[in-house]
Amino acid sequence: MQHYIIDTNFFFNLEINTDFGKNAKENISQFSILAEKIRKAGKAQFYMPPRILEEFFTFVDRSDKEIQNFLSNIIVKAPHRDNLNFPADIFYDLVEEMRHRAYRGLQVSEDELGNAAKDVHLKSDLDRIAYQKTFGEHVTRLRDRYRMATRSKFLDSVADLDLILLTKELGGILISADEGVIRWGRRFGVREVMPQFLKSQLEPLLSENE
Repeated sequence: MQHYIIDTNFFFNLEINTDFGKNAKENISQFSILAEKIRKAGKAQFYMPPRILEEFFTFVDRSDKEIQNFLSNIIVKAPHRDNLNFPADIFYDLVEEMRHRAYRGLQVSEDELGNAAKDVHLKSDLDRIAYQKTFGEHVTRLRDRYRMATRSKFLDSVADLDLILLTKELGGILISADEGVIRWGRRFGVREVMPQFLKSQLEPLLSENE
């Protein structure tokens, strides 16, 4: 039996074509229909760690009938962190990347702060509203650049790590569109299926019973 560990973005990142629907509601509904058939056939089980499920709930009304049906096909499970062992070099790599990203974030902050100081100096005659607008533009750019420098293609939450650890524990298959989760999932040696190919992998499981 296969074990699929599913990230929230599988349903809500509309930039990927999951082939389940044109919007999040259709994705959830059509996935639930297929997952129920596969689960009842004993071919696969579908998991979400608790933190990932909490993320999922921020996008939906958990009392909705479609959501209740979805939840009936999902096993909620946290990874057994105390029972998992990994090579030490993974953590050396993780710490080294954290250090590198912190330095990049500092560089971005210094660069944008310098740009803001120059801009404000050149526009010293701005009134209060214009000043706030000018400074606000720099703050927005700083946030975007800092986020890109420190979080892009990286594990930026414990929930991300939960996905990888649970997949490793179960010997399962990771389903995520998050580049950081995928990148570090590979480093941890877990299997993955790209979200746009999940449906084509699941459907043959049903035909095995025919």
